[in-house]
Amino acid sequence: MPVVDEMVCFALYSASRGTTQAYRRLLEPWGLTYPQYLVLVELWDLGPRTVRELGADLALDSGTLSPLLRRMADAGYLTRSRDRADGRVVTVRLTERGEALRDELEGIPLEVGSCLGLNLESARELLDVLHRVTGSLHVADEPTADATASA
Repeated sequence: MPVVDEMVCFALYSASRGTTQAYRRLLEPWGLTYPQYLVLVELWDLGPRTVRELGADLALDSGTLSPLLRRMADAGYLTRSRDRADGRVVTVRLTERGEALRDELEGIPLEVGSCLGLNLESARELLDVLHRVTGSLHVADEPTADATASA
């Protein structure tokens, strides 16, 4: 049995916790959590999104996402509106305040990168490896043809 420090899963877990803690510290002056920051980044990049799209893109379930979005709306960062044709669909849009945060928070990724101790090339290599790992895990989670045929 390997010791914990030699387990890839523990290294990923530990790095993830450390990264999230760095974001927590850096985002604290704005009263934002790391998942709220991810919502902002997604909306800055892609514009208005449905709650379902945000959940899929950020791997957050509705039980986590809905209260998070409510708090962000209460803080004045975004609005949520129901689709007139289908009231189950809720679209999330940034307010002026939410848009303004983009400039205020633009230095956060560089500060986190500095905390990680990676140069740009090393960060890109790590990101590529993590994308491959995540992709492999998603493929491993998919049911096999044999499993779906017997279901």
